[in-house]
Amino acid sequence: MKTQKFEASFESLHTYQCPDWFRDAKLGIWGHWGPQSVPMFGDWYARHIYIEGTPQYLYHLRHYGHPSQFGYKDLVKLWKAEKFEPDALMDLYHKAGARYFVAQAMHHDHFFNFPSKLNRFNSSRMGPMQDICGSWKRAADNFHLPFGLSEHLGATFSWWNVNKGADRYGPYAGVPYDGNDPAYRDFYMDNYEHYQKEGDNLAFPWYTDNENHRRYWLSVMKEVIDLYTPDLLYTDGGLPFGLRGDGHSAYSAPSEDPAYRYGLEAVSHLYNKSIEKYGENRAVYTQKDKRPEIYSVGVLDIEKSQLPGISEQPWHTDTCIGNWFYDVRQQFKRPGHIIEMLIDIVSKNGTMLLNILQKPDGSIDDETLYILKEMASWFPICGEALYGSRPWRVSGEGISGVVIDGFKEDAVPWTEIDYRFTSKERTVYAFIMKVPESRVAVIRSFKAEEKAVSVKLLGSGPVPFSQNYGALTVKLPDKLPTMYTNCLAVETASC
Repeated sequence: MKTQKFEASFESLHTYQCPDWFRDAKLGIWGHWGPQSVPMFGDWYARHIYIEGTPQYLYHLRHYGHPSQFGYKDLVKLWKAEKFEPDALMDLYHKAGARYFVAQAMHHDHFFNFPSKLNRFNSSRMGPMQDICGSWKRAADNFHLPFGLSEHLGATFSWWNVNKGADRYGPYAGVPYDGNDPAYRDFYMDNYEHYQKEGDNLAFPWYTDNENHRRYWLSVMKEVIDLYTPDLLYTDGGLPFGLRGDGHSAYSAPSEDPAYRYGLEAVSHLYNKSIEKYGENRAVYTQKDKRPEIYSVGVLDIEKSQLPGISEQPWHTDTCIGNWFYDVRQQFKRPGHIIEMLIDIVSKNGTMLLNILQKPDGSIDDETLYILKEMASWFPICGEALYGSRPWRVSGEGISGVVIDGFKEDAVPWTEIDYRFTSKERTVYAFIMKVPESRVAVIRSFKAEEKAVSVKLLGSGPVPFSQNYGALTVKLPDKLPTMYTNCLAVETASC
């Protein structure tokens, strides 16, 4: 008997239950990749080349030409993906610990990575001349990884209003950017209503109240869901298209706002396609509105940040090793930093999606390969403490923690008394965030009645321990299994 289908309403979608595959996976890799990688100059390139004086504008002007003559419509044709080898990349990602994969379906630039019938600017008709999403999905299927898609189209209509402008200074002052060309209005969008000639060029409002764009967004969501039946759909923003009373961006509109009907219909369609395929819903929908009455239609996503403690409901964070698109100026996170972030997130019932940066030809550079190989050396040692785990009674102990302030992701200066915990049945996993110089680990979070039966160091074996009044003292060997975070598996008489 098949599961009852969802209706496009909060009442129906609030019955959503997160599938176990997502709760068990813990780490996903994201292919946040498209034509904006071509200049290798970072995120939001398609927008910033139309904002006079920005670094991207200056680079574009001096490398490609003025955006009235060589605009984004011309740059997308330079994306060839000639060294794109999805199976080889997926092999690296799987070895590095990923247990699901997410491909970018489209970014705010309105270029689609799949053979859309609704948008001629897509990877099957220009540039790579291939179905990028389909290639990713086949590779994910080969490694039995759940396959997801990210969509960033909801914000495109207002985000891209700057292509309607012109320079205010210099030899091209007053010459309209190519976003004003009627021949490309379908690509650049008829969004003059959001253009602020004397504005501050903020990407504001995030979501438009333009009904034509809302209907278009929903049609595209249904198209891409029907093509791939994704196991996960990520929206870059809150649930479309709730607005505040002043007509500005979301995250405060009440659930009664009728503009949510577009988002609700897309989410119900996602789940119902999964039910048609599997007999039950295995799909996950993520969005960024932190209010339970909104995010409970799926799973909460927190971009480049996290929660302060354990959440009763599974949650998701998306982050990257550097910038969102390949950027020659950007310093990458080190492997140990990435591993520590993942541990801290999982201890709080979270799952982490990590963007691995690709160059415009589809390859990855040596530093990225190094990061993946270092992660691949760690997971066989400590992966059992993450995969399939659930939060323990507390997420950790100690004096150090992440700074939750916007998009800050600085490495934490861990101390010798800092630990993070996960659990499986009667086993508590204690991640040693900084190994004590004395090689004696003291964990104080166990209650007196939580008696340790055995303790082993993952990747090594049993280690001596004692327990007094709940405090667990463990003697660590001089030689540790990994140069990154080590982990103890504590089997208890009860948890």
